[in-house]
Amino acid sequence: MRYVDFRQAILSELRRNRSGLTWPQLRDRLDLPYRSPCYEWLRRMEREDGLVRKPGVGRALVWKVENRRRN
Repeated sequence: MRYVDFRQAILSELRRNRSGLTWPQLRDRLDLPYRSPCYEWLRRMEREDGLVRKPGVGRALVWKVENRRRN
């Protein structure tokens, strides 16, 4: 899977689920082939797309896309 395919799938799913999703939820819903996401891809999505990961229940991180204001 290429970065652009991963990025598009994640962003589309998170935009449909505004309350956010955990990595296992995303992985299972999108049938992704990764046990854990690529750290470099996540950092890039945080910078470019407003991806945030915040603590949820237990050790889980909830992934969301925050709207960014452009100046």
